[in-house]
Amino acid sequence: MPPAVDSDPTHRTMSLSILTIDNLRCITHAELDLHPAQNLIWGENGSGKTSLLEAMYLLGRGRSFRTRNSERLVRLGERELTVVGRVGAQTLGIQVARGAPTLGKVGGTYVTSLAELSQAFPVQAIDPSVHKLIEDAAQRRRRWLDWAVFHVEPGFVDIWSRYTRALRQRNAALKDHPEQAFVWDTELARLGEQLAESRRLTLERLQPYWSATTERMLGETPSLTYVRGWAKDSSLLAALTSARPGDLARGITQVGPHRDDIRVRLERAAARDVLSRGQQKLVAVSMILAQLRMLQDVLGIMPTLLLDDPSAELDETRQALLIDQVSQLNCQLVVTSLSVESSLFGRPQKVFHVEQGTVSPV
Repeated sequence: MPPAVDSDPTHRTMSLSILTIDNLRCITHAELDLHPAQNLIWGENGSGKTSLLEAMYLLGRGRSFRTRNSERLVRLGERELTVVGRVGAQTLGIQVARGAPTLGKVGGTYVTSLAELSQAFPVQAIDPSVHKLIEDAAQRRRRWLDWAVFHVEPGFVDIWSRYTRALRQRNAALKDHPEQAFVWDTELARLGEQLAESRRLTLERLQPYWSATTERMLGETPSLTYVRGWAKDSSLLAALTSARPGDLARGITQVGPHRDDIRVRLERAAARDVLSRGQQKLVAVSMILAQLRMLQDVLGIMPTLLLDDPSAELDETRQALLIDQVSQLNCQLVVTSLSVESSLFGRPQKVFHVEQGTVSPV
C-alpha cells in the first residue's frame, strides 16, 4: 500500500475545511466537512462527483476546469449558483449568475479580480482532459504558469489585472475609435514588460522541479521554454509601434504577453506531435506536480489537489508513477472514484458518497 499523504497540521493553513454548494449542475445543496489530508468522493458515473470538484476549483480559480462558460454550471431552472468555503482562517465565496459578472469574496470583501481567489485558495486539478495542457493552444499553458506566478510574485495579480484592462481598452479602440487606440501603448508596454519578466523568472525557478518530476515520470526531461509574445530583440513598446498597421487592419493587438507561450518539446519536436495521448497525460501531470512541489518547497504553501477518477484514465504502470509522485506531496487531496474501496493513495481520512446530486458522509 502506498504511504498516506502527510497530515502534519503545521502545513495545513490553506486547506479547504468547510464547503457549501447551492445550485451547481445536478447539486441543489451540499455541505462537506473536509479533512486536511485525504478525502474520497465516490459514486456512479453522472452522480455529481466531478461537480463537487468543479465547485472546489471554482472557489479557488474563479472558473471550472471543464468549461470556460461558468453559466453552464448553474443548475437548470435556477438563476444563480453559490459556493462558500472555509480556507484556513478565511471564508471565501463565489457567485455565478446568468447574464451577470461572476462575483468573488475573500474574507467578506469583494475581490477586484477573480485571480485574487488563487492567492487565498491554491488549488490544482488533474482530470481526464489534463493532456490538453500539452495539446491545446498557448492560452491554457499561460494560465498554468500564471497560477504559480500569482503565488511567487505577490504584485503579479495587480500587474496582470491592469495589463488585461489596458489591453481590453486598446482592442476596443482599435475596433471603434482607431485614432485613440495607441494612447494605451506606453502603459501596455510598461505593464507587459513586467508581466513577461515575472513569468520568465518563475519558469526558471520551476526548472529543477520540472526536471526531477519528469525524469521520474517519463525517464527523460522534455524542455519547458518560455517564449515571449513579441520579438526577442525588441522592446514591447517598439513591437507595438511596428505592429500598428496590422493591428488596425485586424482590429486586435497582435503582440504582447497575451501572446506568450510555454513550449514543451522533446528533442527538437513539439511534445504534442511526438508523444502518445498517455505520454501527454504524464507530461501534463508532471507540469502540475512540479508547480505544487515548488510552492511547497519555496513558499511553504500546502495546496489542494483534486484528482478526478485517476484509476480510470491511467494504466497500472502510469498509476504507480502518479501514486509515487503525489504521495511525496504534502497537500490536501480530494479524489473521486466509482468505488468506496478505492485506496490508491492509502486509506482516506474522510469518505463521501454522491447519489443523484445528494452528498452524504460515510
